[in-house]
Amino acid sequence: MNDIENISEFEELIGYKFKDRKLLINALSHSSYANETKNPGGSNERLEFLGDSVLSVVVSDYLYKHLHSVAEGDLTKLRASLVCEKSLHVFAQRIRLGEYILLGKGEENTGGRERPSILADAFEAVIAAVYLDGGIEAARKHILRFIPSDLVHGAKMAFGDFKTVLQEVVQKNPEEKVEYVLIGEEGPDHNKRFVVEVMLNSQVIGKGRGRSKKDAEQLAAKEALELMGYNTSV
Repeated sequence: MNDIENISEFEELIGYKFKDRKLLINALSHSSYANETKNPGGSNERLEFLGDSVLSVVVSDYLYKHLHSVAEGDLTKLRASLVCEKSLHVFAQRIRLGEYILLGKGEENTGGRERPSILADAFEAVIAAVYLDGGIEAARKHILRFIPSDLVHGAKMAFGDFKTVLQEVVQKNPEEKVEYVLIGEEGPDHNKRFVVEVMLNSQVIGKGRGRSKKDAEQLAAKEALELMGYNTSV
């Protein structure tokens, strides 16, 4: 960012206006720039450290509150996929962060504005700047802009919770009711298969076979979602 006045443009892109713009300038200052210019504010490395923690807390809180039936291990995997360098690089590109980072000449000349690690680190630093300037709610609002709108349904289906997704889809129409009916059992006791149909207002919309009634219900819900046009292989 050659002209600090362009900071207003960046504020527009992220949808947040700073009370203390020094925080944002610090967040955009790569170590190469800080070392080259003897920048009194230093680099964005300390802000990156704080931003990493704020990001983790906000994402963890969101997943915990929206994915009630997902186990701890799967929540951890999902959080890791959202806060990894690859994801943060994509998020940074969405707000054209590379155009506004302050870089030293050497880093500038070697493609630093497109380097994923630099963009990901600066993204975390900006989170910290927003947090310090406006508090946790401002940081939460900023972070949640980047969470995919279909994340909750996608995650539930990715972890096999098709029943919850089907229930949430059906609940959009309060007069409709979903019911699971065991219609049969197959095979010997040591290798039994249960057969379940899922019904919507007495109409069969899916069938599933599984080693337990629970598994059969999930597979019936999966078939129902597929018939409704949902991609269950996310």
